[in-house]
Amino acid sequence: VQLQASGGGLVQPGGSLRLSCAASGFTSDYSASGWFRQAPGKEREWVSCISSSDAHTYYADSVKDRFTISRENAKNMVYLQMNSLKPEDTAVYYCAAGSCDSDYEGYDYWGQGTLVTVSS
Repeated sequence: VQLQASGGGLVQPGGSLRLSCAASGFTSDYSASGWFRQAPGKEREWVSCISSSDAHTYYADSVKDRFTISRENAKNMVYLQMNSLKPEDTAVYYCAAGSCDSDYEGYDYWGQGTLVTVSS
């Protein structure tokens, strides 16, 4: 079982990035998927999740109306579209699979993380 996150990089404030998470070794449409992030010196923070059955989406208040989570079951992919990025969005972003939960303990599988840096 493996999750591979990609798409991070350096972007200016106000810019956009799309993160991707590729799942292998299991069928991701039977698992909810989530994104977390961890900034330097800070605790891991839940960002968003999407349920497995009905694709309901949930967001942390800090990213609501700016980020959009989606999934493409046929490709075993989950995405995080990030718009209107702010310097405080700078972090390593991790994808995870398990329950749609804001608690990291609700997830069984984790990707390796991709770094997003928002800076001018």
